[in-house]
Amino acid sequence: MISYKDLGLVNSRELFAKAMKGGYAIPAFNFNNMEQMQAIIAACVETRSPVILQVSSGARKYANQTLLRYMAQGAVEYAKELGCAIPIVLHLDHGDSFELCKNCIEYGFSSVMIDGSHLSYEENIALTRRVVEYAHQHDVTVEGELGVLAGVEDDVKAEHHTYTKPEEVEDFVKRTGVDSLAISIGTSHGAYKFKPGQKPEIRLDILAEIEKRIPNFPIVLHGSSSVPQDIVAEINSYGGKLKDSIGIPEDQLRKAARSAVCKVNIDSDGRLAMTAAIRKVLVEKPEEFDPRKYLGPARDKLKELYKHKIVHVLGSDNKA
Repeated sequence: MISYKDLGLVNSRELFAKAMKGGYAIPAFNFNNMEQMQAIIAACVETRSPVILQVSSGARKYANQTLLRYMAQGAVEYAKELGCAIPIVLHLDHGDSFELCKNCIEYGFSSVMIDGSHLSYEENIALTRRVVEYAHQHDVTVEGELGVLAGVEDDVKAEHHTYTKPEEVEDFVKRTGVDSLAISIGTSHGAYKFKPGQKPEIRLDILAEIEKRIPNFPIVLHGSSSVPQDIVAEINSYGGKLKDSIGIPEDQLRKAARSAVCKVNIDSDGRLAMTAAIRKVLVEKPEEFDPRKYLGPARDKLKELYKHKIVHVLGSDNKA
């Protein structure tokens, strides 16, 4: 059993309380490798933002659970080296079983998500409650989910979304004991969220109703990448084939971040930024074979993207 506290990490409880009072959201950035982690920490240190390092079950399989633990510990020390000991959470994204959540807690995660949204309402409650009871014994915070987001992200797939029912949230939170709740109000996983001609819109009316029913309770938005069209165009100009990739407008996310939404998940935008930078180098310098020469620019582009999100979308700058 490795305690996250021994790694220098924090859980999300105090960060969320401050975010709700301050009208901003904590960035939750997914990572799979060293360059992504470096970009995240550098961006957050330069903007003085707290951060949630997110790891999906797919990332654990890709990067190895032991290496990820040491990378998280390294992130804490890296932030200090860069000049600011920002609060860092290590969070399991879309955990789908009690066993996975338990294993992550034993490997030093300070926060876990148990996603029972694919189950019946009562089964979701039972599974979430089981995870909460175990996690809280180790002072680990737990995120649950009500509603279903459409789209594809790693092992999470759904063809249709189901909006969160406001009338269920109070009962769910009370019976499970979760520390935060992911809701479905129009966001979607992946880069292909909407089709051309559609007007992406977050259902802020549902969010407002949920806030009335569970006031001062931390809300989480998944699938919140904006799929910047300039980055999509850059990828396609260097041989990519990202057709009809449309995301969530950033102004809508900023409105949500001023409410009880205190954690916003961003993954696809980072993937797009890295891909654009890598494609550019490989096309313009086809003789290049040193991974540092294309992963370095990818890391730089990713850092700038995250700084933009922190300052102009989430409002978490200078909140560390």
